Amino acid sequence: MSDTETASGVRGVLIATCLSTLVVNANTSAVSILLPAISTDTGMSVTTLQWAVTGYSLVGAATIVTSGSLGDVFGRRRIFQYGLLLFIASCVLIALSDSGGMVILGRAIQGASGATILACGLSLLSVATRGADQLRAVSYWGAAAAVGAAAGPLLGGVLVELASWQALFWVDAGVAGACMALTAATVAESRDPNRSRSIDVAGSLLVALTLMPFVLALSKGGDWGWTSVATLGCLALAVAAGFAFVAVERRVAVPMLDLALLRNRILVVSTIAILIGAGTINGLMYLVSLYFQDPQTLGFSPLQAGLATLPATAGLVAVAAFVPRLAARFGGRQVVAAGFAITAAGFAAIGLVEASWKYSAFVLPLVAVALGMGLSNGPASSAATASVEPAQVGAASGVSNMARYVGAAVATALAATIYGTVIADRTAQGEPGADALSAGLAAASWTMAAISLLGVAMAVIMGRHRAARGTLADSAAAAGAHVHTLPTSATATAHPPTTP
Repeated sequence: MSDTETASGVRGVLIATCLSTLVVNANTSAVSILLPAISTDTGMSVTTLQWAVTGYSLVGAATIVTSGSLGDVFGRRRIFQYGLLLFIASCVLIALSDSGGMVILGRAIQGASGATILACGLSLLSVATRGADQLRAVSYWGAAAAVGAAAGPLLGGVLVELASWQALFWVDAGVAGACMALTAATVAESRDPNRSRSIDVAGSLLVALTLMPFVLALSKGGDWGWTSVATLGCLALAVAAGFAFVAVERRVAVPMLDLALLRNRILVVSTIAILIGAGTINGLMYLVSLYFQDPQTLGFSPLQAGLATLPATAGLVAVAAFVPRLAARFGGRQVVAAGFAITAAGFAAIGLVEASWKYSAFVLPLVAVALGMGLSNGPASSAATASVEPAQVGAASGVSNMARYVGAAVATALAATIYGTVIADRTAQGEPGADALSAGLAAASWTMAAISLLGVAMAVIMGRHRAARGTLADSAAAAGAHVHTLPTSATATAHPPTTP
């Protein structure tokens, strides 16, 4: 192959993978903005429609590691293309849905396809480049992920305003189709010939079986009764599936979770911090998307709501450029602790909400949450990959990425449950709708503040670890850290991992 053909192939894989990660992350972050419009069209309550968010994350958690393994064994390009095809199918299903149940089903399928696109896309990019070119390419990929996640709510709002909520999914399907064509034309196949062909399917299924009943219990426990047979049965099933998962991981040839990693204190604590960060930002986006658009409170249109979230979404990415240097100067765990403390303060400020608040009262708390998230996400992700040996970087990255999906699912379900339950209770007591809604937002925000304080505790016990030097690539990794773990200059490997 000539140098020209090689350069063309690298450009092709770079464009295909960066464009696909941008559209996947934009799609993911936009959905909360769409929920009121979907509720109006389908007749399903926004409380039930939270499963369009949590279902995506649940399935993503179960497939993010396994999809990377499938690519290593059967061909990264092939599995990446299957992921894109499944993503297109899910977009079409959602866009044509006339019921909330079909939207939720489509989003669950989208969780599997999105995780596959991210995992195999990064692997394709990593094996197509070397040295400084590889570091630059992965940085572009991280930047694309960050931009997509930040722009998603605004993009969703614009499309609802100009057309309908279905427009987002038609646009996403079109972009994914273009990525498929570009991949077929320019990307070479690759696989890991030294890897065992064993795939931990049982582990993936048990992750889903652990999370699904647990989140269901969180979501429906208030209606069923927290000590009801249904709630306790769901929790018992989750616990049993969790124990079964551990038993399976001890026996399979290539486990999706190497249990030996759980003896690494820095990795475990940083992963919990990542879970908390992902959970609270997703909980926040769910809450403010609904509150801002409710006609009894601010009554924003989807476009106005998308604009209103920019202090949080764009602010989180903007601050990330400065974080690696701060971590290099003051220490990663110190910056993580400060970040979670600021996030908790931002949530606490939102917890003081009253029905009379205008949007201007939310701006500084949203900026505080964004600043805190930006400070904590990057160093926590850097610690996860810096705390292990080179051969374990891919596994550590996979664990932290799975934790993001778990955090998003659990925290969104918890926020939705608290928000809906408090609103229902206050409404039953005869309070005006606006007062009930502000009470629901306050209660959920105080819960997110308490969870953020747990992040401070994680930072305290994290321990010392290699710190990133604060390079431009480190800034790109920090910007994308709220959606994916990328290697930094602190990672003990010469090349980025080729598994998620």
